[in-house]
Formats: sequence, structure tokens, C-alpha cells
Amino acid sequence: MPLEIIRNDLTKMHVDAIVNAANSNLQMGGGVCGAIFQGAGASEMQAACKEFGDCPTGNAVATPAFNLQARYVIHAVGPVWQGGGQGEERLLRSAYSTSLNLAQELGCESIAFPLISSGIYGYPKDQALEIAISEIRRFLQDHEMLVYLVVFDQKSFVISESLADSINSYIDEHYVEEMAVRYPRLEQEVILHEAEAKLPASLEDFLAHIDEPFSVRLLRFIDEKGMEDVETYKKANVDRKLFSKIRNSPSYTPMKKTIIAFAIALELDLDETEELLESAGYALSRSNKFDVIIEYFIVHEKYDIYEINEALFSFNQALLGA
Repeated sequence: MPLEIIRNDLTKMHVDAIVNAANSNLQMGGGVCGAIFQGAGASEMQAACKEFGDCPTGNAVATPAFNLQARYVIHAVGPVWQGGGQGEERLLRSAYSTSLNLAQELGCESIAFPLISSGIYGYPKDQALEIAISEIRRFLQDHEMLVYLVVFDQKSFVISESLADSINSYIDEHYVEEMAVRYPRLEQEVILHEAEAKLPASLEDFLAHIDEPFSVRLLRFIDEKGMEDVETYKKANVDRKLFSKIRNSPSYTPMKKTIIAFAIALELDLDETEELLESAGYALSRSNKFDVIIEYFIVHEKYDIYEINEALFSFNQALLGA
């Protein structure tokens, strides 16, 4: 998928470029910076950085990655948090955009970021995350690149407290795993009742769509929503090559999370989402926490796939896209 949030060691990423949360002196520091220098070879990396001298806050420079798996290390200098009134947001946005543009100039097809400035520089993690996602999204609107936002552990990834509380409340109200185990006959009756309620208005409508494969139904929805192909797959966080495969191979069926990503991109309601999933042999289930979280966003008409993926990641669920 074009943007993926993962838990990993940044120095172990197999990408064209990894981003170092650097200091303006481009000296070996602690945390992520120290790990990158050590992984690359501290003396070689320090010598390469020395050629640039200093790097202003909000800017970035690139060096070889030496002993790391990547080809380049992009050293991006984020701001130190001083309360938010010293231009920190502008500088942090610049650190991301400059890094992405530099990677593009270097011919990179993939790049991995840490959450810049959110460590010892003290930038509030929820705000740092919002800025990172928005700048990466802005770049991906006009460019093709695989971008990874790498976090080392769950504590370093924070979504807004109000969103987390709202999702937790929805899960508590709608998640029915225990009921499904204890009362399978009741669950079956509920499923049959819901299925009957969703029967098409006429036999003619039913026959018109019964053999419609997923790709055909997806393209029909794209036309009905008045959207273009590029707009759709970018909003769905889906790689261009995969979308091309779906369009040109009617028998191909992607994973459930990819199909839901298209439903979000097209802003389908719950019935339309079920229709798209059904065409590929899938369905939403109240006994699946991933599905309940997806239902929460659709019911509340929240169709920002990046916000949804942030929530899914924080709840240890698979992300949308491909």
C-alpha cells in the first residue's frame, strides 16, 4: 500500500531510503539517530555528514546508507517542541516534505520514516502523527512511492483520546463474540433475518447482479459515484499496479481489507459496502473486531482512510489498502 504504518526497527527496513531524525549539526545522537549511525557504520556516516556542515531545521540532506539495508539515509531535522508558538508545525511539515521530495529526486521508490521530533524533541505524539500523515498524503496525491511510517512500540503511537473512547464505546455496544459462541442458533436466526431484509426488490434486480464479479461491481460503483480511477485508488491507499490488475483481470479477487479500502474511498454506505464485499465472497461480521471498527467509521460517515488506519493500528488490526 502507498502508506503503511508498521511496528519495526527502522534500521532493518528494506527500502530505498530511511529517514534519520537528525540534529542540525548532523552529529551522531541517541535514539533513532544513534541506531542509524551505528547500523550504517558510525565513522563512515559521520564523515559523509561532515561534508554538509550544518542542516537548518525543517531541511534534509542525503548520504549513502553504507552498511544498512537501504540505499540512502535522508537526515531530516525536525523542530524542538517549545509550546507550539515558535513555528514548530511549519518546520515539522517542511522536514517531511523536503525528505519526500529529496527521495523523489534520488529515484527512490520506497522510504521509511520515524515519527520525527516525537522523541527527545518533545513534539506531542498525536500532533506529530497528524502532521506526518497529512504531509505524506499530500505528497502521494501527485507521486507514486511506498511510504512507511515506522514506530518501535505501541507507546510511541497515539491517536486522539476522544476518537479512541468513541471507538471503544462502539465496540462495547456492537461486538458480539461471546454471544455468537454461547447462542449460535440465535446468531443464525439473526443472520437469516438480516439476509431476508436485504433481498432485492425484484427478481429482475437480483438476476442483474448475481453473477457480477467483484471487479465489475467495483467499476460500476466508481462510475456511479462519478469518480476517476486514479482518484479512487489513491483515496483507497491502493497501489496503482494492483488497481490495474483488478481492472484488467475480472476473475481476480483481492483481500477483504483491500475491498473495504475501496468502499471507504467511494464513501459507500453500509449496505453498499456489504454489496461490494458480497461480490467477492466476503461479509462484515459483528464477531470480528476489525469489522466492527470499520462499521463504526462507515456509520459515522468518516471516510478518511488515513484516520481509519491510525485507529486500526492502535487497536492492533490490519490496515486498509494494498
